[in-house]
Amino acid sequence: MIKRPEILAPAGDFTCLQAAIDAGADAVYFGLGTFNMRARSGVNFRLEDLPEIARRCQEGPNCGAKGPVKRYLTLNAIMFEGEVEEVERTIVAAKPWVDAFIVSDWGVITLCRKHGAAVHVSTQMSTSNSLAVSFLASQGVERVVLARECTLAEVAEIVRKTGVEIECFVHGAQCVAESGRCLMSHDAFGKSACRGECHQPCRRRFKVQAVDLYEDEDGNPVHESETAFIVEPHTVLSAKDLCSIGFVDRLVEAGIASFKIEGRARNANYVKTCVTAYRRAVDAVLAGEYTPELVEELSESVKTVFHREFSKGLFYGRPGVGQLTDSEDSLATTVKRHVGIVMDYFVKAGIAQVKIQDHEIRPGDRLQIHGSTTGVVDLVLGGLRRDDETPEVGGKGTWVTFKAPRCRVGDKVFYIEDRSAGESATEAPCGT
Repeated sequence: MIKRPEILAPAGDFTCLQAAIDAGADAVYFGLGTFNMRARSGVNFRLEDLPEIARRCQEGPNCGAKGPVKRYLTLNAIMFEGEVEEVERTIVAAKPWVDAFIVSDWGVITLCRKHGAAVHVSTQMSTSNSLAVSFLASQGVERVVLARECTLAEVAEIVRKTGVEIECFVHGAQCVAESGRCLMSHDAFGKSACRGECHQPCRRRFKVQAVDLYEDEDGNPVHESETAFIVEPHTVLSAKDLCSIGFVDRLVEAGIASFKIEGRARNANYVKTCVTAYRRAVDAVLAGEYTPELVEELSESVKTVFHREFSKGLFYGRPGVGQLTDSEDSLATTVKRHVGIVMDYFVKAGIAQVKIQDHEIRPGDRLQIHGSTTGVVDLVLGGLRRDDETPEVGGKGTWVTFKAPRCRVGDKVFYIEDRSAGESATEAPCGT
């Protein structure tokens, strides 16, 4: 019998958390600013936020028959000797508010076991075979996030042989290093990827420059040493993003317990869009309604938010140079332009009053409103009003009112610009 896999969403802040819950995530994962793989991203929670996170996950739209949205805290950085006590204090303080800890260090596993906390092993541990999974299970690990190097056939075999809950990344950025264990940033900047501080030098273009090792008797170079080439056509170390929309049925059949979406440093629109797409895809598979037409629709939807070129990752084997992206920039078919902020919201009338600070707006524009309680709401702008006036444009430095879904004072308003007519429209379909 095919089981319904969990849709696991990233949450970098409360806006992303709310977006994930509203979009139908079964679980969320997040960090507290230290000891995790996004420590420098600037989008982490604090210990004092945990009760509010738990409250929202228990009261969200997924509650009821499916139960609360589960909460997983990332403690998956390596732990040094002088940090044991601080990590232990974090585990003790967080345990009442989370369902499991995602870890990669045996010392952290030991601390979790000491305090009876559930453990999910991070992909950082590079677990890639059934013997390793079974051993981890014997040590009290409840779930294993497999190494990204595992093929789909290997994932299915590991599930079959072990019976252990297996989690796999299904969407988002990929690291060129083995399961993300890279020292390039550490060597270049003194900022370790294994400590969540990666500066991502791999995402840059590189230059090959001649170095002259020979000099004449006057100390001058014998050969021309100014020759340099920008490495083309790829950024040589920058891996394509993973998109599994085109083979979600195969992932479900493999028995994967949790479909993990990468992106704790991404914005709330990314979270909402990706969770919605994979929620619909999984539900369609289970209902026998997963069709090529749906795949195309969902593929186009995830292209609207931040992404590099898409690939199938390593689920179908080693792709070689084809795994590297030709583009340094996002290929998103839409881009957000900041409009302004919500000044007031009139609940009975369903009217928002918005101060226009940057991008002007007109009737017919597509807008999004983002807020830590609101999450992400979409709307197509109807008529504008300002007192008794009906302006044709909401210009910078003015305010306007318009019909909008429930939002709150201080929420940010964005104009969504369509870029699909540009270069990104030629991108290959997801998962091809």
